[in-house]
Amino acid sequence: MHAITIERPGGPEVLRWTEVPDPAPAAGEVLIEVAAAGVNRADALQRQGNYPPPKDAPPYPGLEVSGRVRAVGEGVHGWHAGQEVCALLGGGGYAQLVAVAAGQVLPVPKGVDLVDAAGLPEAAATVFSNVVDLARLKPGETVLVHGGGSGIGTFAVQLGKALGAEVVATARAAKRERLLELGADRVIDYKTADFAKEVRADVVLDIMGGSYLKQNVDVLKTGGRLVVIGLQGGRRGELDLGQLLAKRALVAGTTLRARPAAEKAAIVRGVREEIWPLLDEGMIRPVIDRRFPIVEAAEAHRVLESNEHFGKLVLTVG
Repeated sequence: MHAITIERPGGPEVLRWTEVPDPAPAAGEVLIEVAAAGVNRADALQRQGNYPPPKDAPPYPGLEVSGRVRAVGEGVHGWHAGQEVCALLGGGGYAQLVAVAAGQVLPVPKGVDLVDAAGLPEAAATVFSNVVDLARLKPGETVLVHGGGSGIGTFAVQLGKALGAEVVATARAAKRERLLELGADRVIDYKTADFAKEVRADVVLDIMGGSYLKQNVDVLKTGGRLVVIGLQGGRRGELDLGQLLAKRALVAGTTLRARPAAEKAAIVRGVREEIWPLLDEGMIRPVIDRRFPIVEAAEAHRVLESNEHFGKLVLTVG
């Protein structure tokens, strides 16, 4: 088969479409013939040499795919050759074939195009595990979603609305109208306004990390929950513990890629039980900015790093 390999740490130009050995499904795994792969910020970090894959994952980038089951390993039940699926991966998605633990495989939701489904697993698992499972967002509460126009952000906005919450997003002004169409109640332009002065939230989903820490704690209501899932604004920030205690608030940080297989399977099971029905009913949909042939992965990474896209970028595998 062929896969996108990383010639050396660097910019998008180091990505190469290369012939590599075919994977085979081990016991408990499903072999997927890839139709499309989602593009994520973690892929760019891996390309730069800053986010190595887990030891048991393929070395190629790609944390989510859609496609058709080619074969199943020993002990796998519920999946069979020919089924249309999507899957959460530890790596290896930028390829023609990928083997993945059966517990990380999902059916393609009703009414969702097979290629577009490649943009669902990572966002759905991230948002569910943080906003629903950890932060316990409730109907009537307010959720603040940073990076509302990203793949994670567009999913979180829709899920927050589907759960009956008031949804506030931060994003560039150019993305405001599309976020309102997705269900956001308010959109704050982070370039011209201080969001900490404009909103109070029960839950904050943050991709920035250190640079937003103080403002995010300012935003929290009593009993509020801040969940940090990215460090685009740095690893370090100053935290006023007195303020945190007074608000009886929670600050948590999570990652998804490095979790043990059993934890990933539990998250995927929760996604299938609680989130997939919302997709089947059309209450949430994948938001795809554009598709690229997989041989143009470098261009997809350039677009990703420009931050001008809205929703997900996907690579199609012919």
